[in-house]
Amino acid sequence: MSESVSKDIKLIVFQLNGKEYGISVHYVHGIEKVQHITRIPGTAQFVKGVINLRGVVTPIIDLRKRFGIEECEYTDLSRIIIVALDDIEVGLVVDAANDVIDITEDSIEPSPDLVGVEEDEYVKGVVKVANRLLIIIDLYKILDREKLKVEG
Repeated sequence: MSESVSKDIKLIVFQLNGKEYGISVHYVHGIEKVQHITRIPGTAQFVKGVINLRGVVTPIIDLRKRFGIEECEYTDLSRIIIVALDDIEVGLVVDAANDVIDITEDSIEPSPDLVGVEEDEYVKGVVKVANRLLIIIDLYKILDREKLKVEG
């Protein structure tokens, strides 16, 4: 007997460069305002540094830099999404994070092949919600230890 029940997924929706992205709330430990980030020498370009988050030193990744998007000044809307994957906890700097939506797992479509788009390698799929198109990111690829140069 086959299971035809589709799993519901809650997504945190965030913005980068005018596009909307989604990440499962399963991985999200919190959303913080941008605070002072201490730069650490010898880390990858997209690793902005670390913050002291309630007594825990947390590495911070600028998703604009990670995706090869031009950097911009942080605003009052800029946020750090704290995510945990396996034994890694990091903050992801995004332009804004202000929505939580429910989708079904089977509503995620494979991403179209986008030649020459660096962020495409970090995309798990896309989902249409009303008149919006959300890009679902793949945290495993974004938090690749080899590219992070952050010891866990």
